[in-house]
Amino acid sequence: MNAICSVNDDQARRWNGLAGRAWVDMRAVVDGMFQPMADLLLAAVSAAGARAVLDVGCGTGAVSLGIAARLGAAGRCLGIDISAPMIAAAQARAALDGLHAAFLQADAQTYAFAPASFDMIVSRFGVMFFEDPVAAFGNLLAAARPRAALRLLAWRGADANPFMTTAERAAAPLLPDLPPRPADGPGQFGFADAAKVRRILEAAGWTAVDIQPVAFTCALPDSELGRYLIRFGPLGQLLPDMAEATRAPIVAAMRAAFEPYRHGGDIRFTAACWSIGARAPG
Repeated sequence: MNAICSVNDDQARRWNGLAGRAWVDMRAVVDGMFQPMADLLLAAVSAAGARAVLDVGCGTGAVSLGIAARLGAAGRCLGIDISAPMIAAAQARAALDGLHAAFLQADAQTYAFAPASFDMIVSRFGVMFFEDPVAAFGNLLAAARPRAALRLLAWRGADANPFMTTAERAAAPLLPDLPPRPADGPGQFGFADAAKVRRILEAAGWTAVDIQPVAFTCALPDSELGRYLIRFGPLGQLLPDMAEATRAPIVAAMRAAFEPYRHGGDIRFTAACWSIGARAPG
């Protein structure tokens, strides 16, 4: 399904361009790296006894497909994402695995969901990019049934997640024009401030907001680090199209900076996140 109508053109361009294609091309690596987060959300869906679940910012579908496998034919899971290439990958995976999951390319901030159609809404790193988060969570609330559960995972701050900024810090001396990450607004660390997240959810009408710190041990194969460095994060918007002679010393500097994270054949790191829960009134 395609119902794309986005008020956030910058994010639409990003996730339908290099960033979206990177997630598709490295789907297996990313899914393995973030499997602990998927496990937490799948356990939350099971504990809630949910039968109709919305996965916001579903990407290539790992969480949605895991939910669909647990719910079976009697349940329903819809994954929504702004990225056409990622939604196409999710649809292909669902068809290949024979799972009852549906996927929609649309902006969850503005899409006209059927009212009161979900008894649980989840997201793994998909809700930090809204242009107007209060409007977005108000729209999601309209799609939620009374007393529906909300369970989100979002990154804590950059200071708590040094792995995620290691590459750009290592590359900065060689790329003096590399733009800094935005201090606020849409982005990976857009929900770093727990008090701000609480204000957003309460302003949108959600109740019983509960925000707890969680940490996950994540890993990716060392053999995939080079591709990961070139394709992801702010540098993923610059390095893929750069001449190899220019790119090689930058990649070498980045690889050296990841030495503290090497353990045997893996790159391991701790992901510091917020586990965010809330309920629809009712």
